Amino acid sequence: MIASTSEREAIERLRRGDIGGLEPLVRRYQLQAVRAATLITRDRAQAEDIVQGAFIRAYERIAQFDPTRPFGPWFLRGVVNDALKAARRERRQQPLGDDDWGATIDTLEADPERLAELLETAHSLQAALDQLPAEQRAAVVLRYYLDLSEVETARRLGSPLGTIKWRLHAARARLRQLLRPDDPAATRSVPDE
Repeated sequence: MIASTSEREAIERLRRGDIGGLEPLVRRYQLQAVRAATLITRDRAQAEDIVQGAFIRAYERIAQFDPTRPFGPWFLRGVVNDALKAARRERRQQPLGDDDWGATIDTLEADPERLAELLETAHSLQAALDQLPAEQRAAVVLRYYLDLSEVETARRLGSPLGTIKWRLHAARARLRQLLRPDDPAATRSVPDE
C-alpha cells in the first residue's frame, strides 16, 4: 500500500516539527487502531488511551519512520504491541459494551430479526475472543480483523511465523469449541499455547 499524497504531506509536516500533521493521520487511522486495541485489551477506554499515546509517540519518533513505506502498518504495530503489553499486565476480562458492536451494525440496512441475529453473533464472538490468551487474540485481530497475512502478522508481533501459525490454529480450535459446543468435531482437544 502506497501512502496517499495527504499522508505524505502529513508525515513531512511532522518531520518539520508541526504537530498539526497528526490531524489527517488521526482521521485516517484512529478508528481502526481503537478497534484493534479494544479487541485485544477488551477495554474501550484503555484502548483509546493506548491509541492516543501511540499518536504522540509517532509524532515524537517520526524520524525513525521510513517515508518510503506506508505509515499505517508502522503505526498499527505500535498500537498492537502496546495493547498486548496492557493485556498481559492486567489479565482482566471485561466484555465490550453494546455500543462497540452496535456502531458497526448501525450502518446495516437490515430487518429487525436480521439485526438481532447479527448482534447476537457479534456478542457471542466477542465473548469467545475474551476467553483466548492475549497473544492468540492479537494474532486473530491482526490476521482476520486487520486482514494481514500470516507473514505480516508474525512481523508485526515480532514472533516466528511458526508461532503465529500455531497461535491461529489454537485460537480457531478454541473458538470453534466455544461457538459450537454441541458439535462433536469442535469439542475435541484444543491445543494450549
